[in-house]
Amino acid sequence: MAHRKKLKFGAIIHGVGGNISAWRHPEIPADASVSFPFYVQAAQKAEEGLFDLVFIADGLYINEKSIPHFLNRFEPITILSALAAATSKIGLVGTLSSSYSEPFTVARQFASLDMISGGRAGWNVVTSPLEGSARNYSKAEHPSHDERYQIAQEYLQVAKGLWDSWEDDAFVRDKASGVFFDPAKMHRLNHKGRFFSVEGPLNIARSKQGQPVIFQAGSSESGKDLAAKEADAVFTGQELLGDAKAFYRDVKDRAVAYGRSRDDLVILPGIGPIIGSTEAEAERKYEEIASLVSIDKALDYLGRFFDHHDFSQYPLDEPFPDIGDLGSNSFRSGTDKIKQTAKEEGLTLRQVALRSATPRGAFIGTPEKIADLIQQWHEEEAADGFIIHSAFPNGLTEFVELVVPILQRRGIYRTAYESDTLRGNLGVPIPANRHTVARSQAAAF
Repeated sequence: MAHRKKLKFGAIIHGVGGNISAWRHPEIPADASVSFPFYVQAAQKAEEGLFDLVFIADGLYINEKSIPHFLNRFEPITILSALAAATSKIGLVGTLSSSYSEPFTVARQFASLDMISGGRAGWNVVTSPLEGSARNYSKAEHPSHDERYQIAQEYLQVAKGLWDSWEDDAFVRDKASGVFFDPAKMHRLNHKGRFFSVEGPLNIARSKQGQPVIFQAGSSESGKDLAAKEADAVFTGQELLGDAKAFYRDVKDRAVAYGRSRDDLVILPGIGPIIGSTEAEAERKYEEIASLVSIDKALDYLGRFFDHHDFSQYPLDEPFPDIGDLGSNSFRSGTDKIKQTAKEEGLTLRQVALRSATPRGAFIGTPEKIADLIQQWHEEEAADGFIIHSAFPNGLTEFVELVVPILQRRGIYRTAYESDTLRGNLGVPIPANRHTVARSQAAAF
């Protein structure tokens, strides 16, 4: 096996997680999604475990059937700015939509977070799958899947251009001469494209990591292509080792085709480890969470992926219904996978709904088993690391205290932070300022 970089870890924090009924667990604070102390405790525990980042997900549309604790939760930039003051090394990554925001504002927000945190900011660029989002942003209709990715492509070009508004030594701040900045090192973008027209410059400079780290979470063909071309890290969701290896190889190959190195892009599947001192204890913990989800709530959760389709109209114990292309303009890769699995395995609607609401991944068992699986996925090039989420009380704490030491003893996980920036810890390159590069190239001739 070729030499591999050490494992990378992130912790996703959104209250009690993505399980629709985990808030009902007696040991979980029901108001965790709006509890600042809860977020601080989780972020500091992840930093204690030397994680690369904390990750805050988001959505722009809710209704009565949404995950309950998603009805009332923090906006990512706000909570990450607060967490910047409560941590010192860990990266701070938040979701923000390229379909329902303006690039100048977003570039400024993430550049500010990057400066506040000393170079620890990351932006998870999403195109917003929920069709209802359009009704919250004065839009007549939700853009098509392909158009959303075209918007995102141009959006990222604008944001990255704005982040290069100032060369790194532009601000002289010479009190004696009265010179605050060098005008030759301030640059207007003057972008005029299909979707955006932005003059610039941005009114904040680059941080010491150059630009915020770009995350991408789509697994459709358009999503993988955008990630390969523009992203520094990919948050993905393959449940099986074979699928993860195929995704990993595909995205890395696409990155090389765009002239990048395979190491320029970090791929991080999301996993929800459930840890027990024995296999039986881990299984009991899983069943404890799964038992909180009623079939009605499971149907509501499933409907979220399919444009909030009402699945209660179908017989529960007959094969998963034929719903055509429903969901193709929302969570396309996820809904395609659900329909494909249901067909291949002959699953009923009840089985699909309960599986979706409480996925039973491979990462359930003793600390040693979890460590073995993580090592296997890493060594077999299915992952560069993982985004850890947990619907179980103390799940993150157990991972940090029981699994991390095993991985450290095996020499595949850090024992100290390598850097105080997110790029430095992830091992992804600092983007050179395009204007500084051009200046250097001109001086060479």
